[in-house]
Amino acid sequence: MANQKRPKVKIARALGVPLTPKSVKYFEARPYPPGQHGRGRKQNSDYKVRLTEKQRLRAQYDLSEKQMARAFEAAKKIEGKTGEALVGLLEVRLDALVLRSGIARTIYQARQMVVHGHIEVNGAKVNKPSFQLKPGYVVTVKEKSKEKVPFQVAREGGNAGEGQTPKYLEVNLKALAFRLDRAPQRREVPVVCDEQLVVEYYSR
Repeated sequence: MANQKRPKVKIARALGVPLTPKSVKYFEARPYPPGQHGRGRKQNSDYKVRLTEKQRLRAQYDLSEKQMARAFEAAKKIEGKTGEALVGLLEVRLDALVLRSGIARTIYQARQMVVHGHIEVNGAKVNKPSFQLKPGYVVTVKEKSKEKVPFQVAREGGNAGEGQTPKYLEVNLKALAFRLDRAPQRREVPVVCDEQLVVEYYSR
C-alpha cells in the first residue's frame, strides 16, 4: 500500500473500513463501494472474499504485497494460530505503535514521522517503519522535533480518542513518549479483519 496512488477515501469504501479521519465521514455517508455499481448486489467467489480480507489488513498497516507476504511467512513459524501471530507481528511495527499511541493521526503520518527521523527507540534514532518493538522498548519523539506542529497537536491529545489507547501501551503524550508493556493480544488490536481468511488466502 506504500506508494498507493488511489485516493484513500475510495480505498476505504472499497474495502469497507475507514483508513483516515477524513474518510470516516465519507464512509458513513456512503457505506458502499465506489462506482456506479457500488450499491448493487455482487456475488463474490471464495477467492475474492479472501483477497479482499487480505487487502483490508494490508491497507490498515499501509503495507506492500511483498511486506505482507514476508510477515505471513514469519507468522507461520510462530507457535499458535497463524492469523493471530500475523496481526501480532504487524501491530508491533514501529509505525503502527506510533499511530496507536496517539502521536500520529494516521498510519501514513506515522510512517512519515519515522522515515523523516523524528522518532527514537530506546534513545537511538530509528527510521525504519517496519522496526519491530519488543516489550520494554521506549519510543520518544526526538527533542528537536517536539516543537513541530504535528507533535504539538499530538501533545495536546488531538490525535487520541477517549479511551482508545490500547492496554499494551503505556503512553505519556505530554512527554511525546510511550512504552510497549507487553505483546498485544488479538482482541485488543483495533484492526478490522478476519485474519483466518488472510491465512486461507496465502495458504491456497
